[in-house]
This record gives sequence, structure tokens and C-alpha cells, in this order.
Amino acid sequence: MSVLEIIGGVVLIIACIVIVVLCLTQEQKSQDSMTAALTGASADSFYGKNEGRSREAILARFTRICGIILFVITLAVNIVPIFIDK
Repeated sequence: MSVLEIIGGVVLIIACIVIVVLCLTQEQKSQDSMTAALTGASADSFYGKNEGRSREAILARFTRICGIILFVITLAVNIVPIFIDK
């Protein structure tokens, strides 16, 4: 294994861990059910609703960016050694 493959593998593992953490920190989509209506689960303030949306949007954007980075790194780790060995 070359140094480039080791570095690519480490970066790949770090990107995977970051994506898992980002996915776990996102809120679940609330379901509109009778239980939520009866318990008043949807009675949030305006500030709380907007704060949740902005945080959720930031987390979704970071997750999308990390997914693209993971895809590019995976391709690079698999394609670059083909050209280096020749």
C-alpha cells in the first residue's frame, strides 16, 4: 500500500464518521397523527419553529456536502492507484 492509499483510507473513514454523526443529530420528521393533535405536540412558538428549521437546514446542507465529498474520495481512492501503478 502506498502512502496515498493510506491517506485516502483515513480520510474516507473520517468522512463516514462525520456523515453518521450528522445524520444522528438531525431531527426526525414529525408525523401528523391523532396523538400529536391530542397532546398538543405541534403547539410550538414562532421562534422555536424558525430556530429548528434553520438548524435543520444547516445540518441537511452539511450532510449533503459530506456525502458528495465521500463519493469523490471513494472514486479517487479507487481510480488514482490505477494511473499511479502504470
